[in-house]
Amino acid sequence: MIYQFKKDNIPVVLDVNSGAVHIVDKMIYDILEYYPKKGPEPKVEKEKVLEALQGKYGVEDLNAAMAELDQLIQEEQLFSRNSTRGNNFKHVIKALCLHIAHDCNIRCKYCFASQGNFKGENLLMDFETGAKALDFLIENSGNRRNLEVDFFGGEPLMNFQVVKDLVDYGKEKAVERNKNMRFTITTNGTLLNEENMDYINANMENIVLSIDGNKETNDRMRYTVNNKGTYDLILPKIKRMVEKRGNKPYYVRGTFTKFNKDFAKDVLHLAEQGFRNVSVEPVVAPSEEDYALSVEDLPEINEQYDILEKAYFDKKGTTEEFEFFHFKMNLQKNPCQEKRALGCGAGVEYVSITPEGEIYPCHQFAGNRDFKMGSIWDQKDLDTEITSSFKNASVDNKEACRECWAKYYCSGGCHANAYHENDNLLKPYELGCEMEKKRIQNSIIIEAKKRLESEQS
Repeated sequence: MIYQFKKDNIPVVLDVNSGAVHIVDKMIYDILEYYPKKGPEPKVEKEKVLEALQGKYGVEDLNAAMAELDQLIQEEQLFSRNSTRGNNFKHVIKALCLHIAHDCNIRCKYCFASQGNFKGENLLMDFETGAKALDFLIENSGNRRNLEVDFFGGEPLMNFQVVKDLVDYGKEKAVERNKNMRFTITTNGTLLNEENMDYINANMENIVLSIDGNKETNDRMRYTVNNKGTYDLILPKIKRMVEKRGNKPYYVRGTFTKFNKDFAKDVLHLAEQGFRNVSVEPVVAPSEEDYALSVEDLPEINEQYDILEKAYFDKKGTTEEFEFFHFKMNLQKNPCQEKRALGCGAGVEYVSITPEGEIYPCHQFAGNRDFKMGSIWDQKDLDTEITSSFKNASVDNKEACRECWAKYYCSGGCHANAYHENDNLLKPYELGCEMEKKRIQNSIIIEAKKRLESEQS
């Protein structure tokens, strides 16, 4: 299975199963419209190519091009076989989302976590629960050496002493078991100060800093408990955080809604502030919300991704150079096909744990009792049926994904979005699919342009 598209006068052919990306000339691109197709025999198919294209290209050139295609097919760089062998992933957990705080000190209109408490009580995780969660991760990690822990909320800095205590505990236990435990924290930035910035930079592998864009965009959706905008409070703190962080990984992360479908301006505004690593995500919300996106918004949204693609090159080498999270795709060496079919690993390789110690497939299912997998206080009662349902939610089992060219890049999309939109893990979120396919195309063209520039230099 292949997928062909042209953008910015660059003809691209993607081999869906292997993930191989080919920048081809116009003749090869045209030939692939006809050959190879399922027919009685290759000879007949080649005759069809000659009949269709010999007025446009020379016969000798066409035959040479088809011989080149035959070689690529033999090497499984085109029309490669589907190598997934079904559901072979063991229930080995390598990553944990630790809900260190089910409470938040700001109010975001679109917050999926119900202003931080996940439709429950306002709670802070205590050290004993967190330590038990880290023990759970180590005990269920099998032969995995590198383990990931994300301190999440609500707002994790509201419970920062416990964060620090758990980092110390996790590092100590990891060394005892010959593991490497890496920590990340996601914060709205309001409680950052010199002391906790220094600690985060010394101990956190990554940090995600939340801001939606320029002042107007941010303050429309993200405000304090007193209904004041948060932009002026957040911006200087996260700029200082990034300045102190140096070359260590970070992301500033925003959300775009119906109110700022021209979100490219917000990405570029963040780049102007000196942020090099930017992620702005589409909101996912019930259709009755006034800020919800719809399929009708796609033309405007797609145009914004094209604007960002162009700006990516225009800003290269300037003080406003930036990386856009959704354009950073590894087209050279992707995970194995089985891993790409499964996706993020929610409920299988990744779980989230609430302040009470309840276990859920990921943070977006936290609080939904239908998806409670168990408790760290009674590990033997883990719900294996829930794990199985997520293992089975691979692209090979999703009807909408089977013939989709993007399936091994998006892995069928977000399980939570599928469930919240369609009440079905096996039915992808349609709007999310369309936006993801657009971003993949932009990513491929960016890499193609880089490759062409390298060849010309």
